[in-house]
Amino acid sequence: MELRHLRYFIAVAEEGSLTLAAEKRLRTAQPSLSRQIRDLEREVGAELMTRSVRGIELTAAGKAFLDHARLALVQVDAAMEAARRAAQPGKRIFAIGFQTGHEMNWLPRAMHVLRDELKNIQVTVTSDYSPDLAEALVRGRLDVAFLRVEPGFDLSYQVVDHEPLVVIMPSGHRLARRKAIHPREFLGEIFIGGSKRKGTVLRAVTEDYIRRSGLAIKIDHGVDNIAMAESLVLSTGGVALMPAYVKNLLPPSVISRPLEGEAPTIDVAVGYSKANTSPILKLFLSRMGELIAAKTNDRR
Repeated sequence: MELRHLRYFIAVAEEGSLTLAAEKRLRTAQPSLSRQIRDLEREVGAELMTRSVRGIELTAAGKAFLDHARLALVQVDAAMEAARRAAQPGKRIFAIGFQTGHEMNWLPRAMHVLRDELKNIQVTVTSDYSPDLAEALVRGRLDVAFLRVEPGFDLSYQVVDHEPLVVIMPSGHRLARRKAIHPREFLGEIFIGGSKRKGTVLRAVTEDYIRRSGLAIKIDHGVDNIAMAESLVLSTGGVALMPAYVKNLLPPSVISRPLEGEAPTIDVAVGYSKANTSPILKLFLSRMGELIAAKTNDRR
């Protein structure tokens, strides 16, 4: 069995179509892809996929094989990344990721924690969606990241902050005159929250808050990031619940207001792979207390 067989199988499973997988993901001919899948099934000794009117569907064997195939490719990617780093001469590289927008809060603190090693290492910085950072940690492309506690990833997390949610809205919105917003004010408004794709943690916190408020409010639009939230707020005239750090990123046409009463919070965490044996990561984690203390002092 070759790695390409696993990649082909995963592409077909995710696209639900041999044709789409061949054209969009693999840049190969559909008949050739069909042969590769048949070869894989012969080697596995079980039928992995069936055709139906809805496209390609996985059999019970295929569903079981898919999880292991994904894990195998993740482990291969991590091994390749580890080998590349070990082969690089000169300074060691320490790769830090930030959920987009959090760099201004946490990068200076992270560099302070690493102050004793900065002459000996090269620090690289990545900004991305939280789920993509989690995947990069699993694949060994990042050593550490400031992100949400993302479900479905085999990572360790240490929470460093509990960030309250605030309401954002167009500056001309009827609620803009209020000093604080009660959730009942959302009734009748277009309500924007995290998406089911990239904003799952924010969506879960928002839905839990609305449920505890006892209000029949549903999320009308899901967004992946702050820029999307700002755009939808302006284009629809709606309101959104977003983490408080967005207050530093809003244009004049969008304003924020705190929630009335006890606001829900969303965790900011330092995430890392338990399989990462980097001595710089070990040092960084040993100084997490300094990181949290610096954040606490800034709020006083």
